[in-house]
Amino acid sequence: MSAYVIALDQGTTSSRAIIFDEDGQIKSMAQHPFEQHYPKPGWVEHDPMDILNSQFSALAEAMEKSGLSPKDIAGIGITNQRETTVIWDKNTGMPVYNAIVWQCRRTAGLCDELKNEGLAGYVRDKTGLLIDAYFSGTKIKWILDNVAGARERAERGDLLFGTVDSWLIWNLTGGKAHVTDYSNASRTMLFDISALRWDDVLLKRLDIPLSILPEPVPSSMIYGRVAKGINRIETLEGVPVCGSAGDQAAALLGQGCIERGQAKNTYGTGCFTLLNVGGKPVMSASGLVTSVAWCIDSRTTYAMEGSVFNAGSAIKWLRDELGIIEVPHDVDILAESVPDNGGVYFVPAFTGLGAPYWDMYARGTILGLTRGSSRAHISRAVLESIAFQVKDLLDVMQADAGEVKVLRVDGGASVSDFMMQFQADLLRRDIQRPIVVETTAKGAAFLAGLAAGLWHDITDIEDIWQCGSLFKPKMDISRASEYHSKWKRAVERARNWEESEE
Repeated sequence: MSAYVIALDQGTTSSRAIIFDEDGQIKSMAQHPFEQHYPKPGWVEHDPMDILNSQFSALAEAMEKSGLSPKDIAGIGITNQRETTVIWDKNTGMPVYNAIVWQCRRTAGLCDELKNEGLAGYVRDKTGLLIDAYFSGTKIKWILDNVAGARERAERGDLLFGTVDSWLIWNLTGGKAHVTDYSNASRTMLFDISALRWDDVLLKRLDIPLSILPEPVPSSMIYGRVAKGINRIETLEGVPVCGSAGDQAAALLGQGCIERGQAKNTYGTGCFTLLNVGGKPVMSASGLVTSVAWCIDSRTTYAMEGSVFNAGSAIKWLRDELGIIEVPHDVDILAESVPDNGGVYFVPAFTGLGAPYWDMYARGTILGLTRGSSRAHISRAVLESIAFQVKDLLDVMQADAGEVKVLRVDGGASVSDFMMQFQADLLRRDIQRPIVVETTAKGAAFLAGLAAGLWHDITDIEDIWQCGSLFKPKMDISRASEYHSKWKRAVERARNWEESEE
């Protein structure tokens, strides 16, 4: 029996391919970056052909490194940058415009119009989302309205839309499968997450023809097979393409958070925190969003999600702007060289504050400086600020959805033992860091392996997921509470620093 699965991890700046064995261990991997395009301030684009070519090149390289033959591969799973929008001609396979990336803010004005029309409540109740340029729906409308002839071609049935998962699956299967899994569909701002179908009211308001949309499908099933004659991956003809989930949902699964109340946090440039809320969507009272996490064997699981805007970016700021450190690990060495933060608190509101504050006018602030404050205290305050923000986020998640039973961590900054211990002390719960930190790709691999028969049940991932480090609360609870109380005071001083332009 074929004993390996391939995960295609298509990210914002690079495409990766990772081959996993049936024990969830990595056999080989490859990564290929691609170009970013910034045509105007606030605009971000990718060439969809760059996405495709970089992904196929990574796949071919990973196969070559592995020494495996195509018959060893049970299936291919996909995980992807979410919300990024591609529209292409279904006859030629060529994009009509660059992909509009999730970061792009060009449709902010349209989003304001939708809010002014009173649609915010409807969008929240149906899609689980906030009205924002982040999501795909307004990006689709922009392309149809601004690319010459695009709307007419769409109405004739010649164009197709997809987020990156759809674009990859359509190309892998030679145009035979135009699908998107429920987790990606639920990030478009067009998808009814309870009924699991496209919403007619939102399609009508944004003037988006239903015919261009992919078929929403479960996250683990055979969508199609690799077509004949695809450049660089010709040998994989016939291999099933059989798993798909957006990157953060895939990471939740890859972390083994399969039960309600289990959460994961990815410590990257920002932080993405997802909480498994079970088989029914739970709407937030704190401005968090709710999406489909995955659907396996007709069972749909939902997740509540919140974001910290600046986490690892604050460590980069210490290195690139202040010159306090040379490499990221230096911040741990400095932080551990002092017994405490010396009363120094740092609020990394470089681009405002997200949940639960939602203050776009907050700005970065350092408080509590004395003549004795050193770069070690500032370094420690930066690491602590990341943990404080995750604490605030999980507090509102718990208020919205019930007890957070466990937190599993990944991402670049999660390697900091100091910060993980401080996080455990603040949260008063165990923090688990896995041995294999490629959790996003592992989630995609698991979805594919389930559909291909490599694994038999979602609970099998509990046997695959392995804890590498466990951090238990050690700090006295009164001291931890005092730390958090002073952090909250610091946040209040950082808020509303910039004045509204209105």
